[in-house]
Amino acid sequence: MQLYLPIADLPVNVLLVLAMGAAVGFVSGMFGIGGGFLMTPLLIFIGITPAVAVASVTSHIAASSFSGALSYWRRRAIDPALASVLLCGGVTGTALGVWTFTQLRALGQLDLMIALSYVVLLTTVGSLMFSEGLRALMRTRRGALPPRRTHNWIHGLPLKMRFKRSKIYLSIIPVVVVGIVIGFIGAIMGIGGGFILVPIMIYLLRVPTSTVIGTSMVLTLVTMLFATMLHAATNHLVDAVLALILMIGGVTGAQFGARAGQKIRGEQLRLLLGLLILSVGIRFAIELVIQPSDLFTIRELGVSG
Repeated sequence: MQLYLPIADLPVNVLLVLAMGAAVGFVSGMFGIGGGFLMTPLLIFIGITPAVAVASVTSHIAASSFSGALSYWRRRAIDPALASVLLCGGVTGTALGVWTFTQLRALGQLDLMIALSYVVLLTTVGSLMFSEGLRALMRTRRGALPPRRTHNWIHGLPLKMRFKRSKIYLSIIPVVVVGIVIGFIGAIMGIGGGFILVPIMIYLLRVPTSTVIGTSMVLTLVTMLFATMLHAATNHLVDAVLALILMIGGVTGAQFGARAGQKIRGEQLRLLLGLLILSVGIRFAIELVIQPSDLFTIRELGVSG
């Protein structure tokens, strides 16, 4: 069944888009992430321009993050103070990212920048997560204890603040910087950034796992909602019809993914997630090198002077 997307300016198979939303929702529910790193490339691969894919997926990520953030809030698994400091940087980074997005689009370099960003980010993060998951799996099989975490130079920075819910005493400088980076990347690439933010908060900032996921979801929710509004107001690229179809599929798939994720051990989940991220990055690289004309759609989408 074909449906015309007004902003994307092309017909799509509704069942295919629903299936994509459900598949990404399943992955999101299984790994506890937004899934934008997977949804945006899939939309590009079926012919939707990178600009529309990025702008539309932000609304999908915001919607999927809302229910998760609400659930963690009820369980008191969110650190309000830490989330507030992260958002100070996240909102700033999102605004800067949307401005950069607009400038690159005006220069005609946006599609190439999005593709290169995905190749570099996903292959790097995927390789690191896959290797870390593999080492953790091998340690578990040998019965070895995980390496002891020690404080690093970040914990010696000034302007420290006590985050009571997370029970940590930490400088606000790296927290704000992390928020800026995640907001900037999310606005340009159409990803919530949870698969980057959670490891950074756990391994660098030493935020306990009891609050890290819920707090990261708050950042994802607010920054993606802000990015959606900015993209809609400045670039007019948010396709509401596409976003609605993705949301329906995503909510359905997430329910099954959450149940599947509970049956898999943590190190196995990290290994699978790293492999998935690495696979998407490699696929993007292959498309970029071998068939760049198929990856990008050279259509203008109403750039007003």
